[in-house]
Amino acid sequence: MTLSLERRSILLFVLCTGVLAAGIGLRDPWPADEPRFALAAKEIVETGHWWFTQRGNELYSDKPPMFMWIQAVLYQTFGSMRLAFLLPSLLAALGTLALVFDLSRRLYSERVARIATAAMLITVQFTYQMKRAQIDPVLVLFTTISAYALLRYVLLRGSERWLWAGWFCAGLGIMTKGVGFLPLFLLLGVLVLRRWGFAPIPPPDGAGLRRLGLGVLFMLLPIALWLVPMALQAYLGDSPEQRAYANDLLFRQTATRLVNAWHHHKPVYYYATVIALAWLPLSLALPWLFGAWRNAWRERDARIWVPLLGAILIVFFFTLSTGKRDMYILPALPLMVWAAAPYLPDILDRLWARRVALGFALVFVLAMLAAALLAIYAEPKFELKLELERGLDAGADQIWFALLGIGVAALLAVAILWRQGPQAAVASLCVFWLGFGLILTPMLNGANSARDLMRRVAISLGPDADWGMLGWREQHLLQAQGPAPKLFGFRRNYDEQTKDALAWLHADPDRWLFADRARLKRCQSEPYPMPVYATGNRREWILLQRSALPLSCAPSTPLAPAADSVPDSVPDSAPSPALSP
Repeated sequence: MTLSLERRSILLFVLCTGVLAAGIGLRDPWPADEPRFALAAKEIVETGHWWFTQRGNELYSDKPPMFMWIQAVLYQTFGSMRLAFLLPSLLAALGTLALVFDLSRRLYSERVARIATAAMLITVQFTYQMKRAQIDPVLVLFTTISAYALLRYVLLRGSERWLWAGWFCAGLGIMTKGVGFLPLFLLLGVLVLRRWGFAPIPPPDGAGLRRLGLGVLFMLLPIALWLVPMALQAYLGDSPEQRAYANDLLFRQTATRLVNAWHHHKPVYYYATVIALAWLPLSLALPWLFGAWRNAWRERDARIWVPLLGAILIVFFFTLSTGKRDMYILPALPLMVWAAAPYLPDILDRLWARRVALGFALVFVLAMLAAALLAIYAEPKFELKLELERGLDAGADQIWFALLGIGVAALLAVAILWRQGPQAAVASLCVFWLGFGLILTPMLNGANSARDLMRRVAISLGPDADWGMLGWREQHLLQAQGPAPKLFGFRRNYDEQTKDALAWLHADPDRWLFADRARLKRCQSEPYPMPVYATGNRREWILLQRSALPLSCAPSTPLAPAADSVPDSVPDSAPSPALSP
């Protein structure tokens, strides 16, 4: 039975929802970024402080509050952080796919729109990021809405309301992450392509400056609704912590971060490797797309080159910064898909393209099977490293048996669809993401989220313990059970935190301290004899009372350098002075 075009599109979005939603409610936030934002959202709800986000007993100024506001609203609505923290990413992913579908349908056809949407769904970086609770999925949604509105105005001769909507959503993007202005590169591309005679771009009508001025006002409007009240409180109030929060967020985390990045240093060609690998399997079509885009340039087709030039400018913009991360260029992906959309059906009909897609599916599935079999029977280095860093029980083969089962299911899907290479690639990736969300996620959650560790701590301490945490990570505070722990800071100077923690512990013999073992090794120069309580998140953790400390750990003892402290992950930002004691 042949399905109608409308039913095929509905089934496509059912598939998208299933793949992207698989695992929601089955896991807690995982490091490095997810616990940080979930903790900030939880504390917004519990404290009622919406203008200044915080992490423990310090203000958190690394990111604007939009994403954490959304999580906080959903947490208030559902009462479960396990459910609420991933919903923004799911809604953002589905919204982005719907926009890709709708504009492709309006510019070309419904069949083109379905293929473009499927290509977006199975692009590895897109699905991976959209199944994580980071800021980038919501940023991509706002930048895609903005780009969609601007392209409706430019390419489909929409009313000026689309132009103002594009500017307004760019402002929402800036409130989400400072680079939310990226879709405005499309307007720069329009100016360039108009001079080259590309169509259908509206000719200049003398109202350019008026539109520019109104556009900037529409962009600043949502920013001002948050920025003005926050700045008034920070700069007119008497809180140095709030003033430091505003300074760090408005200046250091924006312009300084882009111009003089202090982390994630990568070579100039880095994003070429991201596009080639992280944008698989879509990037496999590039050899055919290059020729098609060249012809579109000769034909002066603005439908192709306005979004394509916008994507190129976004990648170029981030290439100029020394600090690079793979997800930075994710807002360029919908633009590239729009530029590729009309050519994908013809490419997929070519014999060699179908063979390449089938080859990708086979390599992907066989690599999955090989990794699982090696981990089960040979204990390779990657298995031992994962068990050590994540605190998994040695020989946790059930995880690898689960991966083996997912690989077998994916191989079966490829075997059934081997004559249709593109469909085989789609099926193999969808099977993997469904298996990852529904099977692997619950198995890995206890160790990755620190849920098991903090439950064990709660059992060891009992319900009425007076306890503190030193060298903690966000997942520990988020998963802490029982009485609220005493905190000594997060970004404060390490020596000051350690001295305060030791003084607090020595003041009462009944107190307990949960600490990063590397922190307390600083009390003495010789190897620290204290046994490890648990291992997790690439660190060793100890749980002790005053009686278990050696005399060299007295609060007045000078602290030796902590050269062997192991970082939890590449930091989200460079250390800065504490915002609150």
